[in-house]
Amino acid sequence: MRVLFVEDSAALRKPVVKALQASGFAVDSTGDGNEGWRLTRSHDYDVIILDIMLPGLDGLEVLRRLREAGNETPVLFLTAKDAVEDRVAGLRLGADDYLVKSFAVEELLARVEALARRRYAKRSPKLIVADLELDSAAKTVRRGGTELKLAPQLYSLLEYLLLRKGQVVTRTQIEEHIYDALVSPTSNVVDTAVCALRRAIAVSDDSLPLIHTRRGLGYIIEEPAE
Repeated sequence: MRVLFVEDSAALRKPVVKALQASGFAVDSTGDGNEGWRLTRSHDYDVIILDIMLPGLDGLEVLRRLREAGNETPVLFLTAKDAVEDRVAGLRLGADDYLVKSFAVEELLARVEALARRRYAKRSPKLIVADLELDSAAKTVRRGGTELKLAPQLYSLLEYLLLRKGQVVTRTQIEEHIYDALVSPTSNVVDTAVCALRRAIAVSDDSLPLIHTRRGLGYIIEEPAE
């Protein structure tokens, strides 16, 4: 899943970005409100983390523009301890949650994960299809009771497909939500990753396929046909 983090303090921004990436998120970050607004216009994010006090546009103005443009991406505000009025204003403008500085990075990660699930109308951290279960809280994947060890990028790909279970996901959507860097239009990185994921979740020769190709459209994860 892809996150935008807009925070002008490099001392805070760098460790949070590192923690988000270690948890499997693709992350864009900036310390400038104008640049943050520009990024929201060119990328589809799963969650946006906004500091309120920013150079250029402040966080409240970025949020106001997002909601006026019809962008419903979940927004987590970062505020100072005494900024009650800012928190109230943010919630009234359409913020989904807020976190008071200084905060534990683990709490921020938990809130971001919860907001990302909410975007896809998922409240439980457990995502299930057939005998495959991904637990985003424990960061585990099991199939038929067997725990699977997935590389971080394959875990992120599986999580994204499960959040969209039963829906066709295009290669462009996968590139946008899973990879930090821009992917070349001629690259087969998505196809290669999907093939690797299929192998990784096939615990035996008779494991039913769960990820299917919709030729010319993309991929879908769904219950196997009866």
